[in-house]
Amino acid sequence: MQAFDAVVVGAGPAGLNAALYLVRAGFKTALIERNSAGGQVLSTSEIENYLGFPKGVKGYELADLFSAHADAYPVQRLRGDVVSMESTEENGKMHILHMQEGEDIKARAVIIATGAGNRPLGIKEEQMYKGKGVSYCALCDGNFYRGLDVAVVGGGDAALEEALYLSRIVNKVYIIHRREGFRGTQIYLDKIRSMPEKIELVTSCVVDSLDGEPNLKKVVVRHVQSGEKREIAAEGLFVYIGHVPNAQFAPAELERNEQGFLITDQEMQTKIPGIFAAGDIRAKLCRQVCTAVGDGATAASSAIRYLEHLNA
Repeated sequence: MQAFDAVVVGAGPAGLNAALYLVRAGFKTALIERNSAGGQVLSTSEIENYLGFPKGVKGYELADLFSAHADAYPVQRLRGDVVSMESTEENGKMHILHMQEGEDIKARAVIIATGAGNRPLGIKEEQMYKGKGVSYCALCDGNFYRGLDVAVVGGGDAALEEALYLSRIVNKVYIIHRREGFRGTQIYLDKIRSMPEKIELVTSCVVDSLDGEPNLKKVVVRHVQSGEKREIAAEGLFVYIGHVPNAQFAPAELERNEQGFLITDQEMQTKIPGIFAAGDIRAKLCRQVCTAVGDGATAASSAIRYLEHLNA
């Protein structure tokens, strides 16, 4: 069984920054990630609101910079999935992480920074058309729909940002939103409304059903007040209606909100001593790259203080 002072689970902005702070403080640190480092940043076409990049930065470029910075220090990278965790009082408080591959890892402090995944639409045809028209990543799959008509579902920044990205490569984008107003940033709305020939707003509507054989060809929307249905010819449907936390492996004793996000105090401490949470996995108002980076620094600082107390 490998043993560390601290283990960070998740290599998005929060996890990478936490690992950086921990190893710089002199603690033996492991960073566990099941995919490539960067988290959701990798699936973001361009980030325009991260301080220090006035002209914006590609998501993958920022992720590469984050990862390269962490690589400059002796952070031990481990690839795999954590399936469960438990705590033991053997030799002092220790946390055991059980990996899907069968290996166990123990640490005196754990930072959970596994973020959140895309919330599905929840309609019956969604699974059938996954990979055949339904996508949750415009940057990953947008090029398959070059010159075609597509739809984006959602009303927040993610939906608006990706609709703008898609508008540069597809023929037309329909933005489907269940409300009349949008909660996304005004600058994105202004850009979208300046190009009605490329982007059409379909408001107060929800996706009712999908159709096409074998790939998606038609999106049927339903007006939330009148119930009237409308067919939209679209070969791609990109879903951005929120997130669900990647916290299945976290101890059941941890407090969660109604959506399942982990509850911490302002120092990122959970109710279990030695277990911290940072980034989009937390119950909080704002989920941005800048807040994830800040969470990572705070969680690591709290973990450092916790470890120093154990060593005293």
